Amino acid sequence: MATARTALVVEDEPEIADLIKFHLQREGIEVTTTRSGRRALELARQDVPHLVVLDLMLPDLDGLEVCRRLKEYDETKSIPVVMLTARGSEADIVTGIEIGADDYVTKPFSPRVLMARLLNAMRKRSVVTTDQSDQVLIRLAGKLVMDRERHVVTCSDSPINLTITEFEMLFMLAKRPGFVRTRDQIISAVHGPLTVLSQRTIDVHITAVRRKLGELGVSVETVRGVGYRFADSVLV
Repeated sequence: MATARTALVVEDEPEIADLIKFHLQREGIEVTTTRSGRRALELARQDVPHLVVLDLMLPDLDGLEVCRRLKEYDETKSIPVVMLTARGSEADIVTGIEIGADDYVTKPFSPRVLMARLLNAMRKRSVVTTDQSDQVLIRLAGKLVMDRERHVVTCSDSPINLTITEFEMLFMLAKRPGFVRTRDQIISAVHGPLTVLSQRTIDVHITAVRRKLGELGVSVETVRGVGYRFADSVLV
């Protein structure tokens, strides 16, 4: 029997928590809810969920700090995190993405859009951990290796901790070096064709990838007015 998919919903507004729980359960997902950021960290480490839906405004520990700590723990750092945030809080969105959140949904939200985002986040995790059909190994400048099958990235034999979204974006660019990808193409490949994200979100993810790659970050090039490409001049 397949293991049931599970989600942890961290939301201090009961009506919103119940709404999210209802729609997730309709998809056959087991849901645990809490309004406490501290309790969320405990629950996530006790029984690692397949997804965390995280409100930014919590009564004890804010969502950004919860996300930051989830990404610090080995047992929880690979969990997809989808943030819930009020409209207009772009600074919080950018910060959340920089510390490891995979996606965000603004309030008020459409249940249909919300579920598309949540299911896509869970699907990406499933593909990364179980797909055996795409066994591509990418080597960059003899220093960086991306193993698609194991979702492992190393630089000079040292591991690089990329979020699922960051990994998928870098892999998409690196597997076709020299080819330019528009932001819309990146969004469609990583988040699905129906996803609507701002260009700013993609730019923040790219900036995070470059920073984590260190001296090799320059290999992710900006093509002004178009998008991004993975430089083919440094491949060996």
